[in-house]
Amino acid sequence: MGRSLAQPIDEHGWIGVPFSRVLKELPAVRQRGACCELPEVDGAWALSTSGLLKALADPTRLTMVAALWKAEAPICICDFTASLDLSQPTISHHMGKLKEAGLVESEKQGIWIYYRLSEGLPSSTRQVLSQILS
Repeated sequence: MGRSLAQPIDEHGWIGVPFSRVLKELPAVRQRGACCELPEVDGAWALSTSGLLKALADPTRLTMVAALWKAEAPICICDFTASLDLSQPTISHHMGKLKEAGLVESEKQGIWIYYRLSEGLPSSTRQVLSQILS
């Protein structure tokens, strides 16, 4: 038990090899950022599209948009609360997010608010919705 792990490496019979023989320098395939440029992407398009996709990324909001897409007339908030088994404040929160994204419009009739898809949706948004909801 007299051996210690702290003994000099030479006592264990290791052969010293210079690093220049051990390390092999690999050829650089390409320099970071020097290969090619990304295609140009319109920043305004990316911003608006990301807003649309964020609004649709929630299952409740996607369900509500799908219902509005298929509906022949505006849908009352009371129908959403009953069908989705969610409280009115929760439905209002989700509708607020959809309004922020420009997807829905609302109209108050008496004590109820009725929602429909925005009439002025850009054709690109309608295409996205059509592909997602078909």
